Amino acid sequence: MDLFEYQARDIFEKHGVPVLAAAIATTADQAEAAATAIGGKVVVKAQVKVGGRGKAGGVKLAENPKDAREKAGAILGMDIKGHTVRTVMIAAAAPIEAEYYLAILLDRSNRTFLVMASVSGGMDIEEVAHTAPEKLAKVPVSAVDGISLAKAKEIVAAAKFPADVADQVSDVLLKLWEVFQSEDATLVEVNPLVKTSDGKIVALDGKVTLDENADFRQPDHQSLVDEAGENPLEAAAKEKGLNYVKLEGEVGIIGNGAGLVMSTLDVVAYAGEKHGGVRPANFLDIGGGASAQIMADGLSIILGDKDVKSVFVNVFGGITACDSVANGIVQALELLGPKATKPIVVRLDGNNVLEGRAILKAAAHLLVEQADTMDGAANRAAELAAK
Repeated sequence: MDLFEYQARDIFEKHGVPVLAAAIATTADQAEAAATAIGGKVVVKAQVKVGGRGKAGGVKLAENPKDAREKAGAILGMDIKGHTVRTVMIAAAAPIEAEYYLAILLDRSNRTFLVMASVSGGMDIEEVAHTAPEKLAKVPVSAVDGISLAKAKEIVAAAKFPADVADQVSDVLLKLWEVFQSEDATLVEVNPLVKTSDGKIVALDGKVTLDENADFRQPDHQSLVDEAGENPLEAAAKEKGLNYVKLEGEVGIIGNGAGLVMSTLDVVAYAGEKHGGVRPANFLDIGGGASAQIMADGLSIILGDKDVKSVFVNVFGGITACDSVANGIVQALELLGPKATKPIVVRLDGNNVLEGRAILKAAAHLLVEQADTMDGAANRAAELAAK
């Protein structure tokens, strides 16, 4: 889960990372009040989970509270790369002398953690990484050893931070590591980390991504969920405990096992090329226990997607036999009743496949048809969606 900047700032402050005074506002009036409370010049910053806010006009300096009100009014409601600005952060302005960059992330390819640091921070850090990679230090961090003071100093030296800020940056790095560990993050980024005119190091902008797999031990993270920006279908699926991701297509997909579902997406996309570019509408893995209720929950989510024109149920019976899955489908359709309105293509294979197919045949539901092969079922589902 990606956090808004103000949420990242609050987490930084909680763990002792130096930040500036700030408040959030959803109206121009609130922005003026926040600027008054902070005092002096402030920066009005759009709160959206996407980069490039500054270049899009979503970050503006305000000279006084009245100016903050006007700037907030202009930013609220903006569209930045498809994200509507509903909240702005009013932050104290800082006299910046230098801009740096720090990030701790999960390096999946090398199965370790990685720190990236640069003395060339700011909006164009991506350009620095592309055109001047020597200015971006990349230092692996052991999951066992973590970041000690000695390791922090090693990273600071590798990035060639000036001697007058080296100790402060090392201290910030230790605190960011604390954030990374204690909050179960997969990314903690500060860009820019600035040196102010009085020589202090401050985290001026932050980005944090939390590992949702750790939610069971992070109950406080529930309050950080952006419910207004969450896809309603994904939210409904999450409430039912379903592993669902909305995609931009027309064929609803249900499968048992992430690998099988991923393969099904590919097969449907390939078959859809022959039927006007039909594509899969979702990822939905119902796991090994395809009970009637789980199947009903999955079908109700998919059938609630207005973009879905047909459904492809692709199940390989293993621990859960095909006859149990077939019974689940029949009972699910009984539970859904008139809510089930779209054609469903079912492909069963594996354990007790003949029994499963016989159950579906005997049920003779008007919406359900069977296919013997995965390719054949994908082609039929794409054909039905195109019609």
